[in-house]
Amino acid sequence: MFPTKTYVERRKYLSEQIGSGLILFIGNDESPMNYADNAYRFRQDSTFLYYFGVDQPGLSAIIDIDAKKEIVFGDELTVEDIVWMGAQTTIAEKAALAGVNDAKPLAELDDYVKGFIAKGKPVYFIPQYRTDNSLKLEKYLGIKHSRINDYSSLKLTKVIAAQRTSKSAEEIAEIEKSSTVSYEMYAAAMQTIRPGIYEREVAGLIEGIALSKGNGLSFPTIFSVRGEILHNHSYDNLMEAGQMVVCDSGVESDLHYASDITRTMPVSGKFTDRQKEIYNIVVNTNQEGIKAVKPGIQFKQVHLSAAKNIASGLKELGLLKGNIDEIVAAGAHALFFPHGLGHMLGLDVHDLENFGEKNTGYDNTVERSEQFGLDALRFGKTLVTGQVMTIEPGIYFIPQLINKWEKEQKLTQFVNYEKVKTYIGFGGIRVEDNVLVTKSGSRLLGKPIPKTVEEIETAMAH
Repeated sequence: MFPTKTYVERRKYLSEQIGSGLILFIGNDESPMNYADNAYRFRQDSTFLYYFGVDQPGLSAIIDIDAKKEIVFGDELTVEDIVWMGAQTTIAEKAALAGVNDAKPLAELDDYVKGFIAKGKPVYFIPQYRTDNSLKLEKYLGIKHSRINDYSSLKLTKVIAAQRTSKSAEEIAEIEKSSTVSYEMYAAAMQTIRPGIYEREVAGLIEGIALSKGNGLSFPTIFSVRGEILHNHSYDNLMEAGQMVVCDSGVESDLHYASDITRTMPVSGKFTDRQKEIYNIVVNTNQEGIKAVKPGIQFKQVHLSAAKNIASGLKELGLLKGNIDEIVAAGAHALFFPHGLGHMLGLDVHDLENFGEKNTGYDNTVERSEQFGLDALRFGKTLVTGQVMTIEPGIYFIPQLINKWEKEQKLTQFVNYEKVKTYIGFGGIRVEDNVLVTKSGSRLLGKPIPKTVEEIETAMAH
């Protein structure tokens, strides 16, 4: 946990911003794989961690602003539990580390909330992403669980999102720790990748490093020679010479702050000339995107600049044609770059997305586009100091998408389909880094991982 003062100040700020009423926090429970005692690795709710820090299942908490009360609710282990799990620090002792001096049995939460409602006072809660937690709120509030998020507090959601967006120095240090482990993962991957081994051999190796050096993966690793499949979680392919492999992976620190980094590497250790041409467009776009990040600029504009950079590079290769501004305005570049340039990073690998991207990534000054590709940009708002973003441009040759667009004769004034079809089977390339928005610009987080053609080929040669 962070120092006690950190949690006390976070809750104090939140209470001041909300003003009055009861703020209800629902922590996560264990999630069984196939029976109750065989659970997935526990992951506490990030908002609960942010304000209370107690990383344990079966907890909830309240801030009663009017009564100036803060309580953590949960049940202590029984002797029968201790037989299997060993003696544990009590909930009261853990809560005290977060500056909360009142801990009560979980059964008392129901009466507390219902008593508050009976007085006609407001109860605030954030949107839920787990059905079991929605069922808890149904019990406490009398709202059908399927409609819980219709009644979540927009005011509370926006206050928390704003508070969590700008990271403190101690939070940034946690992301740096995760990024350091990511460096070790990529160093190992680059020394292991070679023709004749299965993807799972490398995916398993780097997951082992994440577990031994950090708190495990921040999301299931993407490791595939089928890089044109953006979120490919299969590791069944035998890697062959001439292929490239996309590795998109991340680590959680002990306090659950994430890294999220992507590299694309040649299986044989050397890029072909055609691969270099596309790769250099992507890595240049990544580098220019990092340079463009600064407080006060809309991230949507950074994304559009990246799109123009990609379109310009593809035009030079004869895959696109026409005016660059018109190509991007029409969305022709999205045939090759169908996702956003990046997303927020922090306690979640896609930080705050459980609140809904319309509440965190957009506002009344920046609307989300409905255009293919641009509609996948998760964050478009103005960047602020202390924010952490990923910068992850990519170029992909997706056969089904290419064939669909050609059949529809879509944007033929911009797309050279005959040339594009010669790239079917090429795969995809993505390069991603984690970037802190500083007072005057941006800073790469973590030890730099080989990224240019020369750096990657040198690292793989060793």
